[in-house]
Amino acid sequence: MDKRRLAVPARVTDGAIAVGVAALMLGTGLAGPHPAGGRELLGSALLAAGGLALAARRRTPLMVMAVTGLCAAGYQEVGFDVLAVSYLVAVYGAVRAGHRAVALAASVGLLAVLHLTALVFQDGTAREVVAQARSTLELAWLIAAFAAGEAVRQAERRADEAERTREETARRRADEERLRIARELHDSLTHQISVIKVQSEVAVHVARRRGEQVPEALLAIQEAGREASRELRATLEALRDDDTTPPHGLDHIPHLVRRLQTTGLETTLTIEGNPHPVPAAVGRTAYRIVQESLTNVTRHAAATTASVLVDYRPGTLTIRVDDNGKATSHSAPTPGLGLLGMRERVTALGGRLHTEPRSAGGFTVQAELPTNGAS
Repeated sequence: MDKRRLAVPARVTDGAIAVGVAALMLGTGLAGPHPAGGRELLGSALLAAGGLALAARRRTPLMVMAVTGLCAAGYQEVGFDVLAVSYLVAVYGAVRAGHRAVALAASVGLLAVLHLTALVFQDGTAREVVAQARSTLELAWLIAAFAAGEAVRQAERRADEAERTREETARRRADEERLRIARELHDSLTHQISVIKVQSEVAVHVARRRGEQVPEALLAIQEAGREASRELRATLEALRDDDTTPPHGLDHIPHLVRRLQTTGLETTLTIEGNPHPVPAAVGRTAYRIVQESLTNVTRHAAATTASVLVDYRPGTLTIRVDDNGKATSHSAPTPGLGLLGMRERVTALGGRLHTEPRSAGGFTVQAELPTNGAS
């Protein structure tokens, strides 16, 4: 089960804390000595407002600190002798968010205001003692709130740094493993495949010069050698691809089409819909589909024309490649690494791939790629 589904949203937690603090302050204020009449209603409203304001402490910590501070000064002035718990929680949130200097300055100002309020509104000769005791108690609680906020902030910062370090380490190890695999493939397979490819081509060439019929098995070996060499080269390029070399995407498709035109294949590119940025994975897959499809057309289909369609639809990017070649078992993409690679890329993004002969002749490759949720 995904642990993230079990986590309580922050807004729910903040709302519960706000209601709890408001209830605590109201209960404490009304249980102790407090004024009557209109002043009681005003003080109760300020107590509740100070607590409920905490619901927004993550979004606007400084604003919440200001509101809770004003509420604390207000209910102290009307005669409620209640510790400013809401302001302490607001200070904790502000310090945790990194606003230490502002929280310190505001707290010093509020302490001075509360001290003066106690001196003015306390009756009897003991008012200075009461004011001093209040200031000492509130100062101690403020220091505790500061310390708690700073401790949590430092812990979260260290956790973020540790997470970044783990991600960088994992990424570096993955890059090293990719390069190791690329070296192993290059060292172990490239030479052997090249020998097979060259020897088969030489054998076919010699047989044709002698006027002999080339065996089908030899032609199959020649084609398999070419295909294996191409696929190995593409695999090595993919393995060696890193962040320093941006991968090909939608922006590279026009260049790909222009390059195919120089080979004698009349290739056109049509873009429909409203072009807009798509996730990088979608762009890479779209480019690979066009590349693989046009490669199959030039090598197998005996086609003279090919068309590429890029259609931007709401939530979907459609790629379609049509040709006018011979829709035979040789012209159609065979279920080898080329078609398999296309299908795997499309399926990984939650899309659909269609490959079929055209009724008017030729072959069609069409991919529908969702543009929501791909990265």
